[in-house]
Amino acid sequence: MTHPTRSRRDGLVPQPAGHLVTALILAAKGVPVLPLRAGKLPFGNCRACAHNACGGRPHMKDPGPCRCPAPCHGWASATTDPHTLVSPEWASSWRHAATLAYHPGGAGLTVVDLDNTDAVTWARDHLPPTRTVATTRGEHWLYFGRMSSANAVRPGVDIKSSMAYARWLGPGNGQMAPLPDAVRALVVRGEATSSLAAVASSVDTTTVWDRSVATGCRHTERYVRTGLERGLALVGARAESGAGTQAFAVARFLAHQHIGCPGPCGLDALAEEIVAAAVAVDVPEPYARRAVTNGLSHAA
Repeated sequence: MTHPTRSRRDGLVPQPAGHLVTALILAAKGVPVLPLRAGKLPFGNCRACAHNACGGRPHMKDPGPCRCPAPCHGWASATTDPHTLVSPEWASSWRHAATLAYHPGGAGLTVVDLDNTDAVTWARDHLPPTRTVATTRGEHWLYFGRMSSANAVRPGVDIKSSMAYARWLGPGNGQMAPLPDAVRALVVRGEATSSLAAVASSVDTTTVWDRSVATGCRHTERYVRTGLERGLALVGARAESGAGTQAFAVARFLAHQHIGCPGPCGLDALAEEIVAAAVAVDVPEPYARRAVTNGLSHAA
């Protein structure tokens, strides 16, 4: 089954049904959307945007001139434009998409991500009721209104709004309430007291391994990318527990593949993608970086 599109003469191509169909429905309602790959991560930048060489998109933290038609720059690529969503530049990402995400702040929303039953219990005791969406381990509470995003504002609680994305898991249940001061206060308090509270996009999900950073690698790009994608999927599968340990194992395995290379092999770029995968399943960034660094050093 394919979703109806304009003809190839218009620069558009037929797309498979699934995440794209849902994306088009959400976009028509004013919700900016983007595809995610394995590990709940955005797709890596294209070659022209690799390592943010283009300067970034104007609505990211660091303003830039990028107008790339591909889904580059993570959450900042989220769009409501149907022509962009079905364009050839997005086609490959939709074919390989593992799930769908949206930009809450772009839709005027804030998501309180409650990661476990204790966090849900806390929210029911301290936050006004609103629309809820069930997740694998907890719930998303949706409020009207946007704010800054932050991770780990309290145990098991993240705030996703501006400069962040959230997985689309359905419309949810209940009447959506206005964003309360109690939620805004979580970020203010978290910024003052928690070293883990950070903008959701603080981990650089735009760094991507390619041949330009691996001029001395003896492996093909396909070989390296295939191994990395499998490793990221393993980390993402440890959402309940053990993601940090898995990140260490993936980093050690990938580094071991390059022992015989003259170098450079771009291991730093590989490391950034592994760290981002671990942080996406709620491993604290300092711990994730330690695990990956240790894995790289134990490759011999």
